[in-house]
Amino acid sequence: MKNWTDYNIPIYDDFTGEIVTTCPECSHKRKKKNVKCLSCNGDKLAWHCNHCGWSGSLYEKGESENVWKPTEYVKPPEIEVNLPDKVVDWFEKRSIGKKVLVDYKISYGEIFMPQKGKEVKAIQFPYLRGEETVNIKYRDAEKNFRQVSQAEKIVYGYNDINKPTIIIVEGEMDKLSLAEVGIKNCFSVPDGAPAVNTKNYTSKFSYLGGIQETISNAKKIILMTDSDEAGLKLSEELGRRIGREKCWMVKYPDDCKDANEVLVKKGRLILKEMIEYAKPIPVAGIFGVEDMSDKVIKLHMEGLKRGLSTGFSQLDEFYTIRGGEWTIITGIPGHGKSSFIDNLMLNLMSKEDWKIAFFSPENLPIERHLATLAEKHSNLPFIEGYHEKMDRLDLESIMKDFQDKIFFIMPEENEMNLENILKLAKVLIYQKGVKGIVIDPWNEIDHSRERGLTETEYISQCLSKIRRFTRINNIHIWLVAHPTKLQKTLKGKYPVPTPYDISGSAHFRNKSDNALSIYRESNNEVYLHIQKIRFREVGKIGSAELKYNTVSGRYT
Repeated sequence: MKNWTDYNIPIYDDFTGEIVTTCPECSHKRKKKNVKCLSCNGDKLAWHCNHCGWSGSLYEKGESENVWKPTEYVKPPEIEVNLPDKVVDWFEKRSIGKKVLVDYKISYGEIFMPQKGKEVKAIQFPYLRGEETVNIKYRDAEKNFRQVSQAEKIVYGYNDINKPTIIIVEGEMDKLSLAEVGIKNCFSVPDGAPAVNTKNYTSKFSYLGGIQETISNAKKIILMTDSDEAGLKLSEELGRRIGREKCWMVKYPDDCKDANEVLVKKGRLILKEMIEYAKPIPVAGIFGVEDMSDKVIKLHMEGLKRGLSTGFSQLDEFYTIRGGEWTIITGIPGHGKSSFIDNLMLNLMSKEDWKIAFFSPENLPIERHLATLAEKHSNLPFIEGYHEKMDRLDLESIMKDFQDKIFFIMPEENEMNLENILKLAKVLIYQKGVKGIVIDPWNEIDHSRERGLTETEYISQCLSKIRRFTRINNIHIWLVAHPTKLQKTLKGKYPVPTPYDISGSAHFRNKSDNALSIYRESNNEVYLHIQKIRFREVGKIGSAELKYNTVSGRYT
């Protein structure tokens, strides 16, 4: 299989979803050489130019039958530039002058507003990419909003952000406020912040795919979302996806919650100073007391919080799940490590709306792994030979449930090392909002190491990378590792393995946050031995019994 650079397409290899870039066939021949017209799909490994029609695929002939064309978005209607005095006056009361309105082609006109059920007069904010209007946001006098149905979602201020420093705000008024004080390297998210209780962020962050290269090239991202709870949640999720190490935060005055309020109440100088005095988001290993004192006080008031439920009430007494941690899982071969981890991930997906990524080469091909997950999800057998096998409609419904929630990481055969696995995981965190990563098992990773580096030193380095990755990205990783060959006891049974029994190093036990060992007493009796819990609020040492359904592979 070829890669993107073989066709002179200026993007890197590891991405998912759709990215728009310049076309090597036509962009250099056009007057506006930098206009992005080539849509590339990292899942289909294919491209299509919206200008010259050039299309193709990275697959060699016969490798894939996938035919792909970019999503066809609705084009917004042409809007007549219209700025009546009352609209100019309205913006001036919010300290935004007419020049900025003209620069960003703000207009005023009639639109059907679903919240009112009728045509209303509304301010029109065109979302521009180059000279093209990609979408339009409408705002009426009662602060109802809408965009063009089925139009492409891009950021507001797309043309201003190809800069080393980028500022992210939560609304068009905040973007225009910064432009008013001469700060243009800023964009607004298209849909504002998710509701505080929202778990599924899929549609809320799709716009990041269109600016992935720009975000990657930026040296500094200043998060200036609203200071309310929803805005802080948006800021936290943006930092997690972009990478906290390059993100900075502003501090609002006590009586202001967004950039426009600062401009109106405090003036131009204070708004500029907020950005000038932005501080880095704390990154693992770099903290000051002033950064953390509020959090310590909040922790004292609210108490130490447990992790999320595993979906198994008996197990929750001993083990819960938090982002920023990782769990080592071991057990005798055939005792159900992979089956348990599949069950656990399905519980998190169903109950907590988590998105999960599997690196699971022992469960290849991927379609077979999906069939196994479908069995567990439905509690119905997938294979022939059972009377109550799931039917086709059940399976189609399950595949819809899995869509945009379950992903698979599988690097090329010669790149199956931990570094590449985490690199692909980072793409899924950024683009899809993945919160849980399964590496199953450890021995299927390529463990080539530098000459002179002992196995123990190598394992220590790898596990430190995993720990840093979970904490920086606020995700949870489950690492499955087989024990060495165990000796039977005098009673003819194998002992319950521990992380110390994993081949290579005691670091599996020492560096993990949590350690579980799976031990099957009989066909349907399985014990989860919780052998390490780093933080007492997460759980405690002990064991929990689960029942195993040998037909569907589901635990209860």
